[in-house]
Amino acid sequence: MKLPTLPKPPLPKRFQEKPDRPGAAPKPTKLEQVREGGITAADWLDERASLSGGLRWMMFRKVPKGTNWFYTLGSATMFAFVSQAITGVFLAMYYTPSATQAYESARHITNDVFLGEFVRGMHKWGSTVMVILIFLHMARTFFFGAYKYPRELQWIIGVVLVILTFVMSLTGYLLPFDQRSYWATIVAANINGTGPFVGPFLSDFLRGGGDFGATTLSRFYAIHMMLVPGLIAALIGAHLYLVARLGTTAPPWLRADVDEKLREEQV
Repeated sequence: MKLPTLPKPPLPKRFQEKPDRPGAAPKPTKLEQVREGGITAADWLDERASLSGGLRWMMFRKVPKGTNWFYTLGSATMFAFVSQAITGVFLAMYYTPSATQAYESARHITNDVFLGEFVRGMHKWGSTVMVILIFLHMARTFFFGAYKYPRELQWIIGVVLVILTFVMSLTGYLLPFDQRSYWATIVAANINGTGPFVGPFLSDFLRGGGDFGATTLSRFYAIHMMLVPGLIAALIGAHLYLVARLGTTAPPWLRADVDEKLREEQV
């Protein structure tokens, strides 16, 4: 048997919504109010910083005919770097760059920290993905002839980015400080030492002295966490500026359309 329910008490007049005036515009919804607030904040910021001009120059630009998915390799490489930077920050919160605690902290991240194994796996395999993508991007640039005038500086910056990616991979490989990373890093340092002129000095710089010791781990950690990512981020900014400034090249199998009037004048 259903029990009778009492009617709700009326709201006081102070809490009742006032009726709309005749002819007045309808009240905006909550979503419209949020959207309007965001537009107002963006207008306030743009009025003082003038960011819209730079963003419009960077985002809204002409692209050549025949642009395809090969042109997204550069953006994919940048996304891989951002992923490496984000996961690296979370790993650094639990990692200890000490010869006696590095391996244990890496084990703690994998086994004890919430989603630690997932984040460490993303960082580990993300480095491989970044190396593959930057090589594909470099190959696309070479075969499409995008290194020629006036884009020589873009090519030089790209080559430096490839070298820095290798340096970041080498310095990050030692950080777990297990047997495999320890001996592999010793081999890599010895190979660098065989280079002409600067090889021995570079090997001593990486080791932090004449021998492989505890200083090597802290030096690799500093290079991997601060020096190389900062250089990569700065060079990516310069690379993107040149891409927006000079534009991208069309695929080599496409030819530019010649105006008929210009062809008649040439004849």
